[in-house]
Amino acid sequence: MVQSNGNLETHLQIPKIKYTKLFINGEFVDSVSGNTFETIDPRNEEVIARIAEGDKDDVDLAVKAAREAFDNGPWPRLSPTERRRIMLKFADLMVENAEEIAALDAMDAGKLFAPVKNMDIPAAAEIIRYYAGAADKIHGTTLKMSRELQGYTLLEPIGVVGHIIPWNFPTQMFVMKVGPALAAGCTMIVKPAEQTPLSALYYAQLAKQAGVPDGVINVVTGFGATAGAALCSHMDVDKISFTGSTEVGRLVMQAAALSNLKPVSLELGGKSPFIVFDDVDVDKVAPLALIGILYNKGEICVAGSRLFIQEGIYDKFVEKLEVMAKTWVVGDPFDPNSHQGPQVDKKQFERVLSYIEHGKREGAKLLTGGNALDRKGYFIEPTIFIDVEDDMTIAKEEIFGPVLSVMKFKTVEEVIKRANCTNYGLAAGVMTNDLNIANTVSRSIRAGVIWINCYFAFDPDCPYGGYKCSGFERDLGMEGLNKYLQVKSVATPIYNSPWL
Repeated sequence: MVQSNGNLETHLQIPKIKYTKLFINGEFVDSVSGNTFETIDPRNEEVIARIAEGDKDDVDLAVKAAREAFDNGPWPRLSPTERRRIMLKFADLMVENAEEIAALDAMDAGKLFAPVKNMDIPAAAEIIRYYAGAADKIHGTTLKMSRELQGYTLLEPIGVVGHIIPWNFPTQMFVMKVGPALAAGCTMIVKPAEQTPLSALYYAQLAKQAGVPDGVINVVTGFGATAGAALCSHMDVDKISFTGSTEVGRLVMQAAALSNLKPVSLELGGKSPFIVFDDVDVDKVAPLALIGILYNKGEICVAGSRLFIQEGIYDKFVEKLEVMAKTWVVGDPFDPNSHQGPQVDKKQFERVLSYIEHGKREGAKLLTGGNALDRKGYFIEPTIFIDVEDDMTIAKEEIFGPVLSVMKFKTVEEVIKRANCTNYGLAAGVMTNDLNIANTVSRSIRAGVIWINCYFAFDPDCPYGGYKCSGFERDLGMEGLNKYLQVKSVATPIYNSPWL
């Protein structure tokens, strides 16, 4: 592992923080209580800004604005082509402001500035464009009724939606929720993670600039136990879409059930297997396996955190991983030489370090890393444990950090069983040159996304979501749009028709 000593000031002028208040009904406003909270720069543990702290009273105001915008406002009643035009303008504004937004996400979340600017934000804009293109393709079906009835279905916007998004991908999570809900004609309240509120507020004003009417997108910053809970239990919210931990997902479902039985979609944690068979080219696959755990400092729910390597290439593969990990650069996210920035906050930093200690105590062999960097900020070395057993804590629980568990296997049947021996089921990687093995394993793994000879192969048209404790329903693709639509059946009698 190599440590970078770059700092933000040498690479980019710090942008002025423009938006720190709640965004309700098209305006930036203080919270009702007047309370604020600090958002912290994980590079140096310093305060970036004080952000308005919304709670139940603010959620009530935001829901009221969204309800009025849905029941009486123009957005659900605009022609789909007009919604498409506004959404395309929104996407263009995202790209035009990519440098400033990328700086916000880099400061707020510790994300690498260059990839956010050059990859994340352009990809996020493409998600908005994808759903803009879907806005005029929402239609029901004509039914072939069994008697003298004419029947058809309508697809109608579900109504007021609450989006609760996590801190690891502030930009992607915003557009994955907001994009399809806008295309469907919904109005919404976004509750960003308290660790990373800055870009969501910025996107809200860009949407207004693009022409999204007041009340359609509202952003309430604050904490999950207050603002998030109020949103989930609100009687006038028609749908909750949540991405986060399995633990909080259960609370979201409970609040929805105890209030108005609003439907919930959940994208939760993961402990994804990355399976390598011994017919692969080690030099090609090993870098993919390393990226599979270290991308975004391991703060990604589909991280390939359980690496299964077939015994014939195990030693060679491990040697390759060790060599690559030693050249991995951890440092300031604004330094173009950095491969990995800091963990998002002190709590996550300490959580990851505690799991590393679990691995050491339980007998896993530490190959590389295992320590925090000796500098200010929440930086952790890329950490690889080998000879890990399936019942070890680091092999069972989601760590959400740069910690890889490496395990050896012999047969196809064995690795399928071990890969499925988890409460999670979000993603899996299968690396093999044998088509029969690829087909067998991909159909046998109980996970929502299977990547064969690739990893992190996201696309706007590819649905994304999990099995088991990784949640249900899907983001992205047309499935990501359908969850914001209600199906209404309409039937009317027909008389003296020559045919049914």
